[in-house]
Amino acid sequence: MKGTTTRQRQDARTGLTLITPTFVVVFVMIVIPILWTISLAFQRVRLLDIREAGFLGTYTFDNFATVLTSGGFLKALLTTVTYSVLGTALAIGIGVIAALALRTPFRGRGLVRAAMLLPYVAPVVAAAFVWSTLLNPQYGLVNEWGQGLLGWDEPIAFLSERDNISFFGIPLPIPTALFSVILFEAWRSFPFVFLFLTARIEAIPGTLEEAATLDGATPTQRFRHIVLPQLAPTIAVLAVLRFIWTFNNFDDIYLLTGGGAGTEVVSVRVFNYLTSRSDIGAAAAQALVLAAILAVLVTVYLKFFGRREEGA
Repeated sequence: MKGTTTRQRQDARTGLTLITPTFVVVFVMIVIPILWTISLAFQRVRLLDIREAGFLGTYTFDNFATVLTSGGFLKALLTTVTYSVLGTALAIGIGVIAALALRTPFRGRGLVRAAMLLPYVAPVVAAAFVWSTLLNPQYGLVNEWGQGLLGWDEPIAFLSERDNISFFGIPLPIPTALFSVILFEAWRSFPFVFLFLTARIEAIPGTLEEAATLDGATPTQRFRHIVLPQLAPTIAVLAVLRFIWTFNNFDDIYLLTGGGAGTEVVSVRVFNYLTSRSDIGAAAAQALVLAAILAVLVTVYLKFFGRREEGA
């Protein structure tokens, strides 16, 4: 018994020794910045005062009052939710279509699948530059084709137009610039969805669809009753992950529009408070509000939809 106890203590010490570097890195890189942000959110700190600011300062709720009562915060929050929901939905929709389209083997399928991943692995700065060039109202290829092939009366400033435009007589319910950055987000992130769904489709037993085909099921019926239920749990997880990442997204919008023309999301607003106004306290308060809203939305989703997907 004594030898067993000694061995257990040695194993425990060895485990603590091995986990200590990871714990230190996590504490320094994640825990301390989070605590520092929370502390700054409750202090009136400007950029010039950052050296004097500490964890224990004069705490106040003025930053949160300023953020929540400012004129543009609710609009930025609505823009963030719209951008996140539509961007996530489009990315998942395109990913599902791409995964199903490349499901049947053919010569060169591997090359096509690899090409599908290019938008996701390409540097975001390069991708944003290409899109900015294509959508430019003066020399962009999209407007050139639109005027020459689709009969547009005048070029469209996709990345700087606040007003809504119509495509084929259908008016868009959101500003043109916001619609453009949503398309960019969907294009950038659909390969992530495509990759996971492709792996899940490969794991679906072929006998299920063969039996359904013998029973006279149409392709639509096979997709609805066999393929889609198999993909539903994976799609649910991808929806949560993509929504979280899109809700916190900053670089795509900032590189394309700088947050102008009705595309200012909360993350861009935090950056503007930090750089333009040098108000670190208000920027930290907005970041906390953004994190709290995201936590509430994810909790509601997991509570009402997560169990349903697990049961499926």
